[in-house]
Amino acid sequence: MAKKCDVCGKGPQFGNNISHAHNITKRRWNPNLQKVRVLVKGHPKKLKVCTRCIRSGKIQKAS
Repeated sequence: MAKKCDVCGKGPQFGNNISHAHNITKRRWNPNLQKVRVLVKGHPKKLKVCTRCIRSGKIQKAS
């Protein structure tokens, strides 16, 4: 399952964990995705949408 928003395309960001002893390991920050029923061309469809797209009103929820 891809960790990618179906609306804006936001995906995981990559970086490093750095411990107090300066040991470095790879890590990733995943977007906060929710499965939402969205109206697409007048028909309901389930999409994985990030919370920023939900909050900003880029989608219209289906009831």
